[in-house]
Amino acid sequence: MASEGILLGMGNPLLDISATVDPEFLKKYSLTLNNAILAHDKHKPIYEELVEKYDVEYISGGSTQNSIKVAQWMLQVPGATSFMGGIGKDKFGEEMKKSSKLAGVNVHYHEDESTPTGTCAVCIIGGERSLVANLAAANCYRSEHLKKPENWALVEKAKYIYIAGFFLTVSPDSILLVAEHAAANNKIFSMNLSAPFICELFRERLEKALPYTDFVFGNEIEAKIFSKIQGWETENVEEIALKISQWPKVSGKHRRITVITQGADPVCVAQDGQVKMFPVELLPKEKLVDTNGAGDAFVGGFLSQLVQEKPIEECVRAGSYAANVIIQRSGCTYPEKPDFH
Repeated sequence: MASEGILLGMGNPLLDISATVDPEFLKKYSLTLNNAILAHDKHKPIYEELVEKYDVEYISGGSTQNSIKVAQWMLQVPGATSFMGGIGKDKFGEEMKKSSKLAGVNVHYHEDESTPTGTCAVCIIGGERSLVANLAAANCYRSEHLKKPENWALVEKAKYIYIAGFFLTVSPDSILLVAEHAAANNKIFSMNLSAPFICELFRERLEKALPYTDFVFGNEIEAKIFSKIQGWETENVEEIALKISQWPKVSGKHRRITVITQGADPVCVAQDGQVKMFPVELLPKEKLVDTNGAGDAFVGGFLSQLVQEKPIEECVRAGSYAANVIIQRSGCTYPEKPDFH
């Protein structure tokens, strides 16, 4: 059984504004499918336009928060997971709090008085998604909140910590504080490459955090971009996964494991100088609703078994199961109970 507070996540909580759109809409905002970007000035009208033109759904999201909620759902142990991040003192923020409590996650949000809760435009075509994040209050998170005794207590309690790479854009010092604590106390610290722009534009911050990681997650697109930025001159996902697993490490207590998902293709796991491929259960095309949150759900499922010290094979199987459930529903949502054995 997973103990209370065993898994902690830190990241950018966002309210997803999700809708099926047409190709012209993507073109208008220079968006591509299966990508995630931060909103620039030209993207500012996208949120209102989505609401005006399409049938939207509001879903509590944000990459790390999604993963933590899925892990919580898989574990079915109230309060097994905790989460920190920044929201606004507004209607969307209240929705976020309500949704997280319903999910059984122990959330300690920093609530910003003057900035609205962050949103993410989820534009769906043929089940594939393009994400545009307006961080807003999520961008106001600072390590001062983390250092408060009641919040740092969550760090002390956790044995496993997970942070998506997106948080590197907001509070790299919070990440390093937690990473150093994990290394010093023999805890498991995991991160995600998250998006091509993180590998490209936040390379320095990512490279500072990587030596602390015991697990690195990502998908094949992010892995190839990471390889290109590093000048590795290979697009072979197995080679890249191996190289990431062999990146220098701060603490020698755990060997790093790299986990790269490839959509319907096998999951690539690199550890101890070896690569294993795990096939995923294929979903008939007509059952696919949308891929939003699939990668987050995979990580959540994986972590739910990792915190129970299950073998890697089981972690991957649980990750694939969770992703399979989520892509058959709108956004990162799930039925009341998992059916994972």
